[in-house]
Amino acid sequence: MDDSDLFALHQRQPTASRPLLGLTILVVEDSRYASEAMRLLCLRSGARIRRADSLRAARRHLQVYRPSVIIVDLGLPDGSGLDLIAELNHASPRVAVLLANSGDDGAEDAALNAGADGFLAKPIRALSVFQEAVLSRLPADRRPPGPRQIAEDEVDPDPMAFRDDMAHAAEVLTDARDGKMLDYAAQFLNGVAISAQDDTLAQAARQLADIRTKGGPVTAHAARVAGLVQDRLQKKWAM
Repeated sequence: MDDSDLFALHQRQPTASRPLLGLTILVVEDSRYASEAMRLLCLRSGARIRRADSLRAARRHLQVYRPSVIIVDLGLPDGSGLDLIAELNHASPRVAVLLANSGDDGAEDAALNAGADGFLAKPIRALSVFQEAVLSRLPADRRPPGPRQIAEDEVDPDPMAFRDDMAHAAEVLTDARDGKMLDYAAQFLNGVAISAQDDTLAQAARQLADIRTKGGPVTAHAARVAGLVQDRLQKKWAM
């Protein structure tokens, strides 16, 4: 099923205030908090959103639907989003807009080299940034005609989505008996913390990832990260 077929576009033409009306955006993102931000951005822009939380779920979704835009987080529980981007870049027909999304330094070059049309750096909350990233890469006949209202406001995701991410991270850290799970936990928490603008947690997650890369002892660092996660769960940390 093609979510961007001509009949659908005829029924849902973009407007100045809702410039993405008529588009369906598949967001491949494992963070509930980041996904909630994307949902609000799509809602305010007029786009319909679908979500996949893993490479497997995204591929399964794409067997049934063909969205107009795909936004891929680079760190996913079952592999790298770069692999999916490379697959989608060579697919025929190719999706109209393929964007990468990450909070990791240096990720933009890797994403563009894999075939992404553009890159969205976390945190993504500004409507104007989100809309421009999509519209500037759409074919001219898919853009809203005439002048467009520039949305200066930002979305504010539900803090409960952040708590859901912390609960997920706590489970992963509890079961992180092998290095791959620990690497995923560090990557996941760094992305969530950047999206939530939690500098303390982001720094701790990056330090854990750095120690893992260097092959150093991780017990103390992993315990500190786990403690920060529990603190945010038990004290109902507010953003």
